[in-house]
Amino acid sequence: MMDAVLLGVLLAAVAIGYGLGYRQALQRKKPTPTASFPTLSRDYFVGLNYLLNEQPDQAIHTFIQALEVNSENIDTHIALGKLFRTRGEADKAVSIHQNLLARPALTASQNEQVQLELARDFISLGVHDRAQRLLRSVIDQTQQDDHRITAKRLLVDLLEREKAWQEALDTTLPMLKLQPKMRTPAAHWLCEIAQEEIGQASRALAKRHLKKALQLDNQCVRANLLLAELEVDNGHHRQAMARLNAIPHQSLAHIPTMLPALKRAYWRSGDTAGFEQHLLALLDLAPLTSVIVSLSEVVHQRAGVERAIEVTGEHLQHAPRLGGLDHLIDLYMESQQLSGREHPDSRLLLLKHHTQALLKNRPRHRCHHCGFSAETLHWQCPSCRRWGTVEPIIGVEGE
Repeated sequence: MMDAVLLGVLLAAVAIGYGLGYRQALQRKKPTPTASFPTLSRDYFVGLNYLLNEQPDQAIHTFIQALEVNSENIDTHIALGKLFRTRGEADKAVSIHQNLLARPALTASQNEQVQLELARDFISLGVHDRAQRLLRSVIDQTQQDDHRITAKRLLVDLLEREKAWQEALDTTLPMLKLQPKMRTPAAHWLCEIAQEEIGQASRALAKRHLKKALQLDNQCVRANLLLAELEVDNGHHRQAMARLNAIPHQSLAHIPTMLPALKRAYWRSGDTAGFEQHLLALLDLAPLTSVIVSLSEVVHQRAGVERAIEVTGEHLQHAPRLGGLDHLIDLYMESQQLSGREHPDSRLLLLKHHTQALLKNRPRHRCHHCGFSAETLHWQCPSCRRWGTVEPIIGVEGE
């Protein structure tokens, strides 16, 4: 971290040195006293000395004092403010950026640029109301599309943090043509709104919002899953199955996510044979642990433990999985008990101990963008805050 800070200050120092030299060159053309030149040079080299002695705080303060604000060095001051913010000292960044806004030398574009930086400072400090006012001001007044888009994206990020889903959606929809990647988060905001409506018994309205989510992002697994759960609750089991059938085509990794809803749909319709056939079809697409275990449970209920052992072992031969092996050991232990054995084979107990130890505290889901892992599924990654990037982990120790 210190190396990065020193590098940032060094680059700023180079820019400041250039700015000082440029200003002094202009001043030499004017009939001004030369006594000020040594002071400026001394401040600059004092700052460099702090920098070389790995004292970046003192270096930054010296550079700020050495360089007055004018149209030529505004970018340098903005860079120094960013440096403070990235170091976790957003309060110092606020001071720099507020000082800039008080200067009459700024052009309209530079003023907007500083307002955007100041809004970022306030977001870092958690002062969201002041950040919102700045961003809305830029959006309403700017004549530059790039500044308007930047302000809208910062405002959307802020509204998202505050769970103001509808406001975030209203801000984003007009810019989807220019920002197509925003379709995914917008679809999830609609899912968030729908879940709130489901909790308020507004199921028809929730259904409309979920369908709108799929129009925005046809790969939104969450929308199909919520629609399927609504159909199951309404007794429309076939419609629910049709929704769930779409999920493997959206994401094979989310097959385990849909299994509870799929089981509920078949069980409520009394079609256990259909559920077994559906599981076999899913195994052809992806031999995942949850599907193997679910199939084993259905076979166990229909044909007994021995047949469940055969089916489970057959699928694990083609797709070895630690979770599947743990389930198979349970079946062998049950088989021994049913055969009259008072205690399970000690070798089975040893294997069970090892599989449990390996499975203990293993995360079941991981973000494929930043690597965050957790036991439960998060539709928005708590680490990188991207939507729809957390999926069940697939592999020998996962699904």
